[in-house]
Amino acid sequence: MTAVRQFLTVNLERSAWPQKRRLIMPKFLIERTVPGAGQMDAAGLAAIAGESNKVLRDLGPDIQWVQSYVTDDKITCVYVAASEEIVREHGRCGGFPVDSVHEVRSIIDPTTAQVTR
Repeated sequence: MTAVRQFLTVNLERSAWPQKRRLIMPKFLIERTVPGAGQMDAAGLAAIAGESNKVLRDLGPDIQWVQSYVTDDKITCVYVAASEEIVREHGRCGGFPVDSVHEVRSIIDPTTAQVTR
């Protein structure tokens, strides 16, 4: 368990409403090979997004699409989900390729280099 997830879980357990405690879901990066993705027009991308949204509604609250990055022949997606299995189920149900699924362990940016003393 990451330090952030552990901190949030412990603090949620100590909250005034433990019966309403929500589990923190991990974030995943999903790589999909979609030949010609970068040349798709708005209608093509809208069709993919619409099908994804339909499957997400059917799967319920254990998976959420955050955003996707479209490059020449790949679509790399960011999801928050209860498990890798539900991410793969989303791909199966929607007919989306799933080349790989990676759980995000940490997020860094330029400010990560700043050390607090």
